[in-house]
Order: sequence, then structure tokens, then C-alpha cells
Amino acid sequence: MPKKAEDLKEEVLKAQENADIASLYVLEQKAHEVFDEDTLYGFYANILDLALEKLADTLESHKKMDMSEVQDFATTRALYEYAIEHYSAGDIKDASALFEVLSGLTNDEAFSSALKLHWIASAEGITLDDFLEKIADVEKTQDSGTFYISAFTNEAQNLLDKSKLEDKSI
Repeated sequence: MPKKAEDLKEEVLKAQENADIASLYVLEQKAHEVFDEDTLYGFYANILDLALEKLADTLESHKKMDMSEVQDFATTRALYEYAIEHYSAGDIKDASALFEVLSGLTNDEAFSSALKLHWIASAEGITLDDFLEKIADVEKTQDSGTFYISAFTNEAQNLLDKSKLEDKSI
């Protein structure tokens, strides 16, 4: 194994041992440059495992993640990416459940509001492609620099209004 790959694996192992998701994200670009596909898959699986452990700890302690704290931020990002993977794969029910949890997980109101829209859309059975095309404002999201879809079209308000009407009829 080339020295560069050995050194990177050592850095990754140290970050994993410290449950340091943020450091793993810092190493992400190097991982793409050095690791083969199988190793890269394991790299992301380790990030997800750490994030799920942190999620369980957070839920058990009845606390919210603090988005100004680097590990909580990185954990939230990993969990969001996991939810989007489910959504992308057409596993809308699991994606919806993850979005629901994420919408109440942090102290960041903008993130919570955005994830509520993700949750409502997926609960309504809207596919990711339709969500991106009709509900999300991808260009504004890219301009905002958030790791999550944070800007929405007018159609999003219609979805929220419909959701509120359905809640009242129950």
C-alpha cells in the first residue's frame, strides 16, 4: 500500500477512535483522492455509524444538538446525508421518518423549518426529483452555502398550508 494511503488510513483511524466526525469530513477530499471504492464506502459507513451513535446519545439525554458546536454540526450533516440517500433511493417512508427526527434534533430554527418541509413533502409521497424540481430552490440553496436544502419555492408554502389543513381535520 502506498505511503500516502497508509498515512491517510492512520489519520482516519485516529479520528474514528476519537469519534471525531468533523475531522473525518476534513479528510473527505483526501479520501476521494487516495482510497478505492470499497475503502471509500467503509469511510462513509464509519461516519454514519458515529453519527447514529451520537444521535442515540442525544435522544437518550433529551437534549438538542448545538449547531454551533463542530461535532454536532458534523453529526447533523451526516444524518441529513443519510436521510437524503434514503430519499434518493426511493425509500420515502424511511427518509420521512429521518426528516421528522432531524426536524426536532437541533437548536437551529432555520434547519428545523427546512427539515419540516422535507418531512412533509416525503410524508406526502413526493419523490426527491419532484421535491428538487417543484419545492426546493436549489440555486438559492447553493448561494446560501448550507449543507442542506434551505431555500424553497412558493410551492413549499402551498405544501405547508395543505399540511396545516390536514392537521386541523384530524
